[in-house]
Amino acid sequence: MTYLDANATEPLRPEARAAVIAALDVAGNPASVHASGRAARRVLEQAREDIAARFGARPAQIVFTSGGTEADALAVHALGHGRRLIIGATEHDAIRAAAPEAAILPVDARGVADLAALETLLAAGPALLCLMLANNETGVIQPVAEAAALCRAHGAWLHVDAVQAGGRMAVDFAALGVTSLAISSHKLGGPAGAGALLLDDAVGIRPLITGGGQERGWRGGTPPVAVIAGFAAAATAPTVELAGLRDQIEAAAVACGAMVLGGGPRLSNTTCLALPGARAETQVIALDLAGVRVSAGAACSSGKVARSHVLAAMGAGALAGEAIRVSLPWNATPGDARAFADAYQAMAGRLARRAA
Repeated sequence: MTYLDANATEPLRPEARAAVIAALDVAGNPASVHASGRAARRVLEQAREDIAARFGARPAQIVFTSGGTEADALAVHALGHGRRLIIGATEHDAIRAAAPEAAILPVDARGVADLAALETLLAAGPALLCLMLANNETGVIQPVAEAAALCRAHGAWLHVDAVQAGGRMAVDFAALGVTSLAISSHKLGGPAGAGALLLDDAVGIRPLITGGGQERGWRGGTPPVAVIAGFAAAATAPTVELAGLRDQIEAAAVACGAMVLGGGPRLSNTTCLALPGARAETQVIALDLAGVRVSAGAACSSGKVARSHVLAAMGAGALAGEAIRVSLPWNATPGDARAFADAYQAMAGRLARRAA
């Protein structure tokens, strides 16, 4: 098997597995005051410190959640009250669902946010802008620091979905100057079931989930200590540079007639490849049968393959339904790139013969 769908979920890192197993031996609830509870609390707070240090935040700014989707929803719920909502045209469905009535910030043909249009939108009054740091389908990196400066100039707040960026590029909460930022464990190579919202502690919050006062009242519910320990271990693992393998994959696909969608700075592990005339679903199935796992768009649509709203916003036209996403995991090898090239060439050849 050649697994090239890391943007759906990364393979579990060995250090994350070890951290989970060690934490499973800690039996206490971190809210309990006895010795077992204090031991669990130490694991939880050490994870908070490690994640904060990795992402340029203070421990008090970390709110643990069940994942990136909840972190995004919490940000919109907590920060959007009484403010106009603006979201990027290529945002993840977690943001689109949380802010269905939001004004849309357009992107250009590369998938990069239009900052001139943003300034016009911000001029209308207090707002919350949601702008992802790196796109889950194309890997395109947005000018978040520049957008944050515009938001500050207009008294607006900025929430950043950094779920795909975390672990794949430098992410510094303080340096970006944003109001909040979402990350997710399983996109870093940790276990699924944990995420975090990094939140400017000068901003008040309205909890989305109430309960026993956990996370300083920001998010109710007993935290999954072992999962969070694995989250922290994955978050502090070194970033792997994968641009060389990505470029090999792109070259092999382009030689078969494919087009690379998305321009400007991109994540080193991600490429979006459109093969004109070939449905995305057909390509995904053909490559799967050849032992190569890729996807078409986001993996959060209950297994459905649909026309990409991201590519449609970029003006890709029919190509929006003819593109696949290849996302290299942290443990990708040159052999994976070769396996993809061989499978893609065979698939493209078959499809071309059928069309002839």
